Amino acid sequence: MVEKLSDKERVELLRDHPAWTMVAKRDAIERHLVFADFETAFAFMSKVAAAAERMDHHPEWFNVYNKLDITLTTHEVNGLSRRDSEMAQFIDQLYND
Repeated sequence: MVEKLSDKERVELLRDHPAWTMVAKRDAIERHLVFADFETAFAFMSKVAAAAERMDHHPEWFNVYNKLDITLTTHEVNGLSRRDSEMAQFIDQLYND
């Protein structure tokens, strides 16, 4: 069963993933990424999509050319859960490699 993060866990999530910020008027986090070109952005999205399928947790995203905006929230709990923390960690590691 998926559970919504406590206030303490939410603070820890943002501390552990400083590139992510809270979305206004939503219990969600977002990150804005920039790549060298569209091909690189699309390759990144493909890797995240494969991981999302394995994790059964799919991001909301918006892509234009080399820019990618990612929003994470867990629809089952209408807010943030451990799944979002795990997905943020995967995205951070992949982007920083």
